[in-house]
Amino acid sequence: MPPGPLPRGDDGRPELQPGDDEDLCFITGEWRLFQKQHGHRWSLDDLVTAWVAAPHAQALGARKMLDLGCGLGSVLMMMAWRFPEADVTGIEAQADRAAMGRRSILFNGAEDRCRILDGDLRDASALPEGARFPLITGTPPYFPIGTGPESEKTHAGPCRFEVRGGIEAYALAAARWLGEEGRFVVCTAALERERVVAAAKAAGLHVIEHVDVVPREGKDVLVMVDVMARRPAPRVERALTVRDANSKWTAAFLEVRAEMGMPPQP
Repeated sequence: MPPGPLPRGDDGRPELQPGDDEDLCFITGEWRLFQKQHGHRWSLDDLVTAWVAAPHAQALGARKMLDLGCGLGSVLMMMAWRFPEADVTGIEAQADRAAMGRRSILFNGAEDRCRILDGDLRDASALPEGARFPLITGTPPYFPIGTGPESEKTHAGPCRFEVRGGIEAYALAAARWLGEEGRFVVCTAALERERVVAAAKAAGLHVIEHVDVVPREGKDVLVMVDVMARRPAPRVERALTVRDANSKWTAAFLEVRAEMGMPPQP
């Protein structure tokens, strides 16, 4: 039986049932997520971001969390599921994606403590003046505009290409809203290694933890998760390999799935 809080369900409301072009997918525990069948969908990036963020939230006793550019709300809901007492806010510039995320929040019965705000994370007025969070997460797009072909799938272009800024914009936004002892957990492409370090420095933040995510044994690092703080600290470096040489999930990745309420097999 999956652990964690149960979703409320659709309550007979048509808007909380999937449309013809939508899936209502399991995300963590029994919680569900609306997403397009042929659009941008939640993925490994979101899972490892929430997994790295969780112990920091636990250590900080974080009861308020912010997800920058939250999209469908996948990381937001993973954190809300993992911490049932937490109040979680997301900011999303694509209004239709934000609206879909709000439907997922309603389906899971978390609207009293979760919300997605329409807004651009680069805009200081996107949140009330003086807003501060002990934990902030983000999964910026990976590619500058013009560095590759943009997908025609729904939402995929702005999710992969830096239409509204990349790691630099996310780091500056995090620094604006991060509590004094807070942590910013961000997932980026392995190709952005130097940009992450420079973005942290420009925002007045320090990388205190770095996790390389290897998709399969023998392959190159695919994505990275970095944890930033206002004060420097001895940097922790580690790696997570998702599949072994035979393409089976590794013991380490099975632990990740277990911690996030996901089944041990597809």
